[in-house]
Amino acid sequence: MTVKQRLQTIQQHIAEACEKTGRNASDVQIVAVTKYVSIARAKEAIEAGIVHLGESRADGFLHKYEAIGKEATWHFIGTLQSRKVKQIIDDVDYIHSLDRLSLAEEIDKRANRTIKCFVQVNVSGEQSKHGLAPEDVLPFIETLSAFSRIQVVGLMTMAPYTDDEATIRRCFRTLRELKERVQEKQLPHAPCTQLSMGMSNDYVIAVEEGATFLRLGTCLVGEEEVE
Repeated sequence: MTVKQRLQTIQQHIAEACEKTGRNASDVQIVAVTKYVSIARAKEAIEAGIVHLGESRADGFLHKYEAIGKEATWHFIGTLQSRKVKQIIDDVDYIHSLDRLSLAEEIDKRANRTIKCFVQVNVSGEQSKHGLAPEDVLPFIETLSAFSRIQVVGLMTMAPYTDDEATIRRCFRTLRELKERVQEKQLPHAPCTQLSMGMSNDYVIAVEEGATFLRLGTCLVGEEEVE
């Protein structure tokens, strides 16, 4: 299947999930995760109508950006080392993995404009996952008021990789409820209107639970052998 054909299937699933829950499908953005595919495949995604591309390593991000540039809106979706911030900060539009003060300090120091950030939350509590514990999210976001170049646009999480739909749904629902608590604070630096959650195996559930950004790799662009 081509990327365009896969996209049509995914869009149909999103539309059905939105109809089921009374949402508008236009409120759900697809981020094509291009980490495991070539520049050619990433360009195919753009030609199919994808606006948002996501990379999770600084070198991969720079490699793709050099070839594609401003044709896409760029998302850094992986764990970001503080020392790598300066490599990507001039070109990235969204960072999905803000999870510590040292990273916030480096983003604020290096950025020459406001950077849209998602605070990463480890809702499942799995040791293999990065992110803040849910109870630490509000205090952390409040401290970010000190950084003029950071805007907290939303929260991000990854659900456990499991076939247990109830577990996945509970994870996404918890993040949505946490986002609503942040919104209630009406913090100028943290409108927190967005939810980055849902990947190839669980994006339908994520949409039903309020996701506004889906990070889709395999089900959309597939996988290739790339250097």
